[in-house]
Amino acid sequence: MNGFLRAYLRQKKNGMLAFLLCCGIFALCFYLYDLPIAALLYPAGLAGLLLFGFLTADFCKCRKQYRLLQELAKLPGPLMEHFPEEIFPGEEQYRVMIEKLRREQAEDRAELERRYKDRMDYYTLWVHQIKVPIASMDLQLQSTDSDLSRSLSEDLQRIEQYTQMVLVYLRLDSDTSDYVLREQELDGILCACVKKFSTQFIRRHLRLTYAPVHTKVLTDGKWLSFVIEQLLSNAVKYTKTGGVEIFMAQPGVLCIRDSGVGIRPEDLPRIFERGYTGTNGRAEQRSSGIGLYLCKRVCHNLNHGLRVESVSGQGTAAYLDLRREKRTTE
Repeated sequence: MNGFLRAYLRQKKNGMLAFLLCCGIFALCFYLYDLPIAALLYPAGLAGLLLFGFLTADFCKCRKQYRLLQELAKLPGPLMEHFPEEIFPGEEQYRVMIEKLRREQAEDRAELERRYKDRMDYYTLWVHQIKVPIASMDLQLQSTDSDLSRSLSEDLQRIEQYTQMVLVYLRLDSDTSDYVLREQELDGILCACVKKFSTQFIRRHLRLTYAPVHTKVLTDGKWLSFVIEQLLSNAVKYTKTGGVEIFMAQPGVLCIRDSGVGIRPEDLPRIFERGYTGTNGRAEQRSSGIGLYLCKRVCHNLNHGLRVESVSGQGTAAYLDLRREKRTTE
């Protein structure tokens, strides 16, 4: 309020100075012509009262306009409507300029949304179409059993995983969500995920330690499967000897722990950043730096927590907090 009053007085100071200057000119003329100055005080007082009344009314109107503009400033651009009536000359031109900018902004936004939707439709169609030859090649490779076929199956699984990452990445910022939350047996989700990596465990001579956890969780099975598969993929990728353990660290908290190369302390705080590969990822030259970022985003949308603990050279443990009363990502 005090700030607005000071700003208002600064804006009106020229008018008030002009009034005082006119009073001074009249007083000087009365003095030069040897007229009684007292004759000037009465009309000057009346004029001062009229000026005070005018300024008071104008101040109230300006304050109302100022408050309305403050409320409008809190709204996003598309919702800004019913601007206050102009008080000073030139405000109408500003209003016209703002309206023009708002219309152009709305048109640009509509065009961007249309282009975004076109890209979404194209890439979504591409992902679904590419799954057909992937499934066909997988069936053909299953009919043979050799080192070459097993190696090709592993590469094909990696292609399918990257394809799924594209689809997840596209859907994360979509206005429409296909999350379907319901209570599910966690063992069913885990078994399906482990089965996908069974050949990789065998080829790499890695030990898998997993026993049924007998836990029900409220989640979306498809999206949670994506997170678990990403965590298993990382565990297998960076584990040369030893194995991977899957167990409940505590009620409602699933742990996937490996005996791999681990994560360096300087890399650990940034592993959920988009595009960050870290020292191990750059050494492998196969890391996209997008997997854990997507896991973080999906867990946030599912209201699940995700944190990672690691000691360089000793392994990594990823903890999925499936208790819906909490949501933390570290």
